[in-house]
Amino acid sequence: MRCERAREMLLRCGSVDQVVVDTDAPRIAEGVSARFGDRVRLIERPSHLRGGHVSMNDILLHDVTQAAADWHIMTHATNPMLRAETVERAVRAMVSSADHDSLVGVTRMSKRYWWGDGRPVNHDPSKLINTQDLAPFYEENSILYMFTRPLIEARGTRVGVRPLLCEIDGRESVDIDDELDFEIAELFISRTTSPAGDEPQKG
Repeated sequence: MRCERAREMLLRCGSVDQVVVDTDAPRIAEGVSARFGDRVRLIERPSHLRGGHVSMNDILLHDVTQAAADWHIMTHATNPMLRAETVERAVRAMVSSADHDSLVGVTRMSKRYWWGDGRPVNHDPSKLINTQDLAPFYEENSILYMFTRPLIEARGTRVGVRPLLCEIDGRESVDIDDELDFEIAELFISRTTSPAGDEPQKG
């Protein structure tokens, strides 16, 4: 279900020429329907790139050799709330920029942070100000990336030296890592009466 949701969202993006599904799960591979023609393609993950110990950068280094593109856009099946409009906004910003070599999805965080040794990171405890007035931090939310093959082959990573930070709101930034994340995603999806990428109906 989550893989289909992400796939359908990307297929609604006019700037996306082809959706590539990288997986080592037979059930997901079987679900990559041929009815989309050349717009959807399966990459079966090689055995040496399988397992939780393998870096995603290594997987991407393999994928860019299998699918030629000027720009590669990456998201996960575990990001079910990402909207097509957000992807299109990111693409427009990236291709029109001459100052950035990659794009990273981020979530704005206006909260009080502390170092592990008890030192404040971004605030003065003696001057209590509203959190919304703090200088924001930006969390890399693992929702969306853009990069080129030359960049990842040269650096071994999807993030360049001059990344463009693409702010994505909290609802879209759900990344399913545990049961709580799954419950949050299900709650958001249950309030959406139309496919991912459309505006949710308020109840």
